[in-house]
Amino acid sequence: MVIIEIEGMKFYAFHGHFESEQIVGNEFSIDLKIENYNNKAAISDNLDDTINYQTAYEIVKHEMTQPSKLLENVANRVLDSLYEKFATIKKATIKISKMNPPMGGEIEKVSITLSR
Repeated sequence: MVIIEIEGMKFYAFHGHFESEQIVGNEFSIDLKIENYNNKAAISDNLDDTINYQTAYEIVKHEMTQPSKLLENVANRVLDSLYEKFATIKKATIKISKMNPPMGGEIEKVSITLSR
């Protein structure tokens, strides 16, 4: 098994329950971990034999442009798209962090993690 991790992806997006979050937006950080059944690429040295992490990044980027009220919804859409694109995924985990959330105090970030 091969584990592919893309860490510290940064996006500005418009996710949030409150209307102000949907208008003003916020910074988000995403970490993605993909466990791949197939380790054929370790021998073949062929990109077609693995999960292309550039494609995985583009999936995350696309879903971040689709506003949602909840980060859980964004995370679920990312995982749905990844599993649809890559048949050899054994397990995927995504952590989405909202930086400086508007909660009435000094908070670095809030995060959700979804695995399946």
